Amino acid sequence: MRWEAQLVNRPAGASEEALPLDLPPQLTGPLSGAVRRTFDTPEFRGVTFYEVLAKSALNKVPAVSQVPFEWTVNPYRGCTHACRYCFARKTHSYLDLDTGRDFDTQVVVKVNIAEVLRRELASPRWQRPHVAMGTNTDPYQRAEGRYRLMPGIIEALADSGTGFSILTKGTLIARDLPLLRSAATGAGASAAQSIGFLDRELWRAVEPGTPSPQARLRVCGQLSDAGLRVSVLMAPVLPYLTDSDEAIDATAAAIADAGATQLTGIPLHLRPGAREWFMAWLSREHPRLVAPYRRLYRRGSYAPEDYRRDLSARIHAAARRHGLDRPGPARWMGQPESPTEPSPRPEQLTLL
Repeated sequence: MRWEAQLVNRPAGASEEALPLDLPPQLTGPLSGAVRRTFDTPEFRGVTFYEVLAKSALNKVPAVSQVPFEWTVNPYRGCTHACRYCFARKTHSYLDLDTGRDFDTQVVVKVNIAEVLRRELASPRWQRPHVAMGTNTDPYQRAEGRYRLMPGIIEALADSGTGFSILTKGTLIARDLPLLRSAATGAGASAAQSIGFLDRELWRAVEPGTPSPQARLRVCGQLSDAGLRVSVLMAPVLPYLTDSDEAIDATAAAIADAGATQLTGIPLHLRPGAREWFMAWLSREHPRLVAPYRRLYRRGSYAPEDYRRDLSARIHAAARRHGLDRPGPARWMGQPESPTEPSPRPEQLTLL
């Protein structure tokens, strides 16, 4: 095809089902010109990938955001983890896609992101501030097994002397342990897992596309054994579902046993886009909790301050009991507690 030469890292086994064989896909709207691709493998059944060329790789975090980092890199938009509560769902509306099912099954892949990132990092204006990944959609979602964008991103950051952190629910990060270990001894690299609870039945219901909490705990052990400092984000803590003292303590104990050294907990927040999707799930699976959730989140996306303060104290107490309060930077923390953080903004893309 005449546009095939533009593709970067074209994965094997892909097909352009139902698309013209001699023309690029005829898409409309913000994704006009993207290469639409499907895969004939069980793990990607029902998922469509839109391969695009990104204009930029580094995203500046707005100054009003109360997060401990200034820059992010996001190789994907949309996420097959399909977490019911994902706060990034709203970003799909900028692509004329819905924030529910489309977010889970229509994934944008920035196939040239490593090359663009390397060019941006080479700029004399780049002062090598910390870069955070996993703050929007997960860089180690299942698509990464096909597209392999993260090795190039890690190498570009490490070669430039830029420290970085990765927050993920994915186990695929273990594939890149040699690169992470090397980067950690240079400019600095840290990795963190997001593990909100241990309940397997709830996991299947609310995080259906993710590896199990137990699989993520095993990855914590692999990261620790490789000599990396391992942090865990207990997030989100779900009111009335995973916020009991017993659930918090059991989760903290398992995280400590896995080799982590630091734990931070964050309660669920429900931004527009995620709120509607999560509440629809809640009404189907836990209808008795609909009214309590409406009361708890009646003033907006965040639970009341007294709830957050109480939950934070109980998580901190559990962390201390299990030795998960060792000092160290938590720059990987991707979901801020502050309700002042603005909604993610659409990124500029140049489409294939």
